[in-house]
Amino acid sequence: MCVVTGGVRWTRASSGDRGRDRGSHPRPVGGRPVSLVGMTHPLVTAAELDATVTGGGVVRLLDVRWWLDRPDGRPAYREGHLPGAVYVDLDSELARHGEPVEGRHPLPDRGELQAAARRWGLRDGDAVVVYDDLGGQSAARAWWLLRASGVTDVRLLDGGLAAWAEAGLPLERGDSAVVPGDVTLSDTPWPVIDADAAAAWPSTGVLVDGRAAERYRGDVEPVDPRADHVPGAVNLPTSGNLDSTGRFADAAVLRSRFEEAGVTPATPVALYCGSGITATHNALAATIAGFDPVLFAGSWSAWSNDASRPVATGDRPG
Repeated sequence: MCVVTGGVRWTRASSGDRGRDRGSHPRPVGGRPVSLVGMTHPLVTAAELDATVTGGGVVRLLDVRWWLDRPDGRPAYREGHLPGAVYVDLDSELARHGEPVEGRHPLPDRGELQAAARRWGLRDGDAVVVYDDLGGQSAARAWWLLRASGVTDVRLLDGGLAAWAEAGLPLERGDSAVVPGDVTLSDTPWPVIDADAAAAWPSTGVLVDGRAAERYRGDVEPVDPRADHVPGAVNLPTSGNLDSTGRFADAAVLRSRFEEAGVTPATPVALYCGSGITATHNALAATIAGFDPVLFAGSWSAWSNDASRPVATGDRPG
């Protein structure tokens, strides 16, 4: 198998598309935040990825392994990764250091993200596949950032590293050699809201908290200064986006989840989590379901660091 830098069109329709429309998303107009709905379908299976690269397709593979209690995924990457994959450091390349009221993982500066993408070997027109071993929870951050920066063909490996291994496909050890790329990212404003907008959001739309139910209720808070949730937010844990095999559920199932939370195509929906990482998993699920969410990037870590912000407790929005 040879995986090198460059652009590629996928060799066949993805079985993960499950009948959904595909195609290119229109370019943003007038400086409005880029919409993620309507672009190339965001998932690819292990079999499809293998067939593409063994058939001569050119794909840039990004390994985005990260865990809340063990953020440095490089040792695991070096123990075994998809052939040709480049390690992406979530904390330093998909986020930046900021003030506590910005949250634990503020969005990176666009210029810094572009510099990182060039280090990964990305060139304009490249097809990109991101993966992790956390059900897509961390890889979705790379998917979201790149899609929102104008990279139109970026997909998440459905089932991640486990799906690749289950298919009996090979792994490599050590660091992959990288030829630096020259990709130019869009400077379109991020599709995000701040804490003030999040506070007002439930009055006109649906604010979704993607954390585990016990954190939403305020039973526990392992990381941030305060427990509970943003008043008016509904709880839709990201774990519910996956089926029993660790892959994303069908579009109809995902659509039903969001509809039960009050989301409709005409309803503005904003997403948050602990620090803006796993909320992008809900963003990917919402995109598959046909919705067009924005992200409260600072998420609960930003909200809970501002003592002036009220909180709601229990299993209801409040």
